[in-house]
Amino acid sequence: MLALITGASSGIGRDMARELASRGYSLIVVARRKERLTELKKELNVDVKIIDLDLTIKDNVFKLYDKVKDLDIDLVINNAGFGLFGEFFETDLDRELEMINLNVISYHILTKLFLKDMMKKNRGYILNACSSAGFMAGPRLSTYYATKNYVTKLTMAINEELRCAKSNVHISALCPGPVDTEFNKVAKGTFSVKGINSRKLAKYAINKTFKNKMIIVPTLFMKLTLFLNRFAPYRLSLFVAYHIQKRKTR
Repeated sequence: MLALITGASSGIGRDMARELASRGYSLIVVARRKERLTELKKELNVDVKIIDLDLTIKDNVFKLYDKVKDLDIDLVINNAGFGLFGEFFETDLDRELEMINLNVISYHILTKLFLKDMMKKNRGYILNACSSAGFMAGPRLSTYYATKNYVTKLTMAINEELRCAKSNVHISALCPGPVDTEFNKVAKGTFSVKGINSRKLAKYAINKTFKNKMIIVPTLFMKLTLFLNRFAPYRLSLFVAYHIQKRKTR
């Protein structure tokens, strides 16, 4: 059994690697920070292949696929990503374009290419790390929310295509609320709600992935939040989101 994980140097990706290693999976771990990946490899008692690439660069995404396409990968976890707090008219454009490249373009490319390979074998799993943000608009975190909307809805559409095709390939969207990771530090903000432990999240997400769950939401609080949001007028939802995000920004 072999799994590929992007964004494996910290947070959810690192804990996904730990969880899969505990289940006997060999791993391909991908991130920019080679030293972090090396530390992770030393920790795990399974075969681990390290690939240090910056996936904000589109050519590197194709390089990643070319490096591993001939391996028999059972599970692909697209997890690399980051956010950026602030008013849209003030946030840095170059940083936002990097975010779109990582959060959207890399997911799209890797999902497309690995899905094609899995369809030929008629087996395999893809888990896209999305967010509860994928069902909402997020003033003061607008680009991040938009990227997660893209990947969440793309994953749902592909899931239905696979279901209708009666395929043995499965794709899932992981849509948590706040998670205790380095997200806040990178995004230059902070959450007012305590984040879920990323190791617990990883275990839950992988269990649900192997049960062919389309949308994976790990906490009752977030399930309830998303349910109630369906009935809220857009203006009310945006007003609440704006003031929640405002309290996060530092």
